[in-house]
Amino acid sequence: MKSLLWTILFMLGLAGVVIPLTYLYTASKLPPLESEFDVEKQLKHSIEGERMSLRAGQSQRNPRPITFVRPDFSKLPKDLVALYIRHLECPRYFQTPREDGPAWAWRLFLGATVGTSPPGDGACERVLAMRIAAALGIEGTRERSVAAHRIHTFMQKDQLIAYDLSIIYFERGIVGVEDAALALFGRELSELKLEELAELQLALPPYSDYYGIKICKNPTVLRQDRNRLLEDLAAWRLVSEDRARNAMAQPLACAR
Repeated sequence: MKSLLWTILFMLGLAGVVIPLTYLYTASKLPPLESEFDVEKQLKHSIEGERMSLRAGQSQRNPRPITFVRPDFSKLPKDLVALYIRHLECPRYFQTPREDGPAWAWRLFLGATVGTSPPGDGACERVLAMRIAAALGIEGTRERSVAAHRIHTFMQKDQLIAYDLSIIYFERGIVGVEDAALALFGRELSELKLEELAELQLALPPYSDYYGIKICKNPTVLRQDRNRLLEDLAAWRLVSEDRARNAMAQPLACAR
């Protein structure tokens, strides 16, 4: 019994040394991640390069600038945010406090070692931070987990959403929901109606059916899927039933 206790204490002590050293070593191999400016600077370089690669082959002037602008949560349509957090499986994302401390550290540790994450809105914070890390070109679960932790230290919950929506890759030169809105609907994101935002959600994770919407493949099925999202949104009281019902009565935008 005494030897077992000493073994447990030894293993705990070893973990208390190895884990911090592993974290510090991994962090030293990552690009600078001390502030939002570091993330913005790196994304600006990669996303503007991606957009420029498309414009170089176009004969007509594209109305959307290639400039990557710092994501601003306040400019996102509230209905799109409601749709997005619902399908992140965190409909109460903004009604719960930001996860920090031991709970957050334990979540990252489990994600990096066994590939699972405890339930709760902190799981969505981890997913969002990991996606941003991936957009920075960081490879490997351990590396992305350390980067996610660094990102999480200076980004609030709304910033994580704003950045994630601005870095989604759809196709060559089309990055972020603003580009996708113009490509799919021919209008700015801020101009889209609820039914169009629900249609756009089908192009976003977890559905990621951008090409299906772009070519309007199986419009009957797409409309059913769109209306299912709207019904679900109303069921969670993220929009009113009247607004959802009116949106469901509208034709599919891609079929107009």
